[in-house]
Amino acid sequence: MSGIGWRVHGDGRTVSPGGVVAPDERLSWPRTIGIGFQHVVAMFGSTFLVPIITGFSPATTLFFSAIGTVLFLVVTRNKLPSYLGSSFAFIAPITAATASGGQSVALGGVMATGALLAVIGLVVHFAGARWIDIVMPPVVTGSIVALIGLNLAPVAWGTCNQSVVDGEIVETCTNGFRAAPVTALVTLTAIILAGVAFRGILGRLSILVGVVLGYAVAVLRGEVDFTLVREAAWIGFPTFVTPTFDPAVLGLFVPVVLVLIAENVGHVKSVAAMTGRDLDPLTGRALFADGLATTIAGLGGGSGTTTYAENIGVMAATKIYSTAAYWVAAGAAFVLSMSPKFGQVIASIPAGVLGGATTVLYGMIGILGARIWVQNRVDFSNPVNLTTAAVSLIVGIANFTWVAGDITFEGIALGSAAALVIYHVMSGVARWRGTSQEPASPASVPNGTELEH
Repeated sequence: MSGIGWRVHGDGRTVSPGGVVAPDERLSWPRTIGIGFQHVVAMFGSTFLVPIITGFSPATTLFFSAIGTVLFLVVTRNKLPSYLGSSFAFIAPITAATASGGQSVALGGVMATGALLAVIGLVVHFAGARWIDIVMPPVVTGSIVALIGLNLAPVAWGTCNQSVVDGEIVETCTNGFRAAPVTALVTLTAIILAGVAFRGILGRLSILVGVVLGYAVAVLRGEVDFTLVREAAWIGFPTFVTPTFDPAVLGLFVPVVLVLIAENVGHVKSVAAMTGRDLDPLTGRALFADGLATTIAGLGGGSGTTTYAENIGVMAATKIYSTAAYWVAAGAAFVLSMSPKFGQVIASIPAGVLGGATTVLYGMIGILGARIWVQNRVDFSNPVNLTTAAVSLIVGIANFTWVAGDITFEGIALGSAAALVIYHVMSGVARWRGTSQEPASPASVPNGTELEH
């Protein structure tokens, strides 16, 4: 072994055709640092979108994503390459909780989610992961992922308020696509075209490319306010916020745990397939690490975290799976989080740009749920699968709401519960009555179930 826990791959400069750099290997440090910065670029757009959309501090979120990545690498014993960025699954519950109780209440929900995921990680570590396959088969996982994205559709369109000025009704839109339709359309078009116009890393970063181009258009149209950017210091600590706990909003966050489980298990299976290694024994550690990182993020004002599909794309393209590159990425993210001016630049992204980006983003989340069904060949001629998906999607999209005392359960929570209950009740009745069309053994959680683009 050489370096800091990694052996040098070959001559440290090249990767032979068909070869891969394993998690416990590295190239020369200059090349490793270069790959690490590629991972920073890959996670950048999506990691920042979540705090901007939810009103959290981008710098604080970046700070905790760096801390979370380090924790993940340590807990998984440096064997599972991953960057922990902002999870899109938190957008809806954070938005709802912030509207009803403020940012600190939303952070309490983030912490509770992380703590529950960490407990589940411990259970999986000691009891095994097979029970996840049984409780959350692909039809359930796909339904939950899909309804989260589709539930957010109204947010992408935006909300407007009407007022009477000089006897005329004036409509004011402050968020979503409607806030600045021209800028939003430019952003949306740029994202669509970037996905097919560029090869390599730029093609994988279509959302980031679209946001940058949309931001430039917004600047030209006078839609960006640089006041806070000019006033911010170049170097300084992120802003930390203390969480508070309100049982009334916890129902909004519980379904997120199911999505984070699917994301982490999918990440483990994806990396295992790419590296040819059996990483299943690390599943519990991965869940625990993400839970711990999310809890700590909620403790100080950051968004909840998850393993990132964007960075899997970088690994797939480069065939370099070295965890050393992720230590570099975490270090770079930490340094960037220490610049308030940089954070204010990110926070200045206007509503029109976000409206265009979220139109694609939320739709992609919904389609990722359908992709899980397709990859696992979910049979919708089976009434169990058909009813599970049909009911849960409508509950989520229409945002059904149920108030139980001080706790409010909305579309994502009720839709997720519907998927779980309907599937298992119908499956049980079908087996009892001898009408079951299910395969003899439960399907496995699919590869690549991450929500991230």
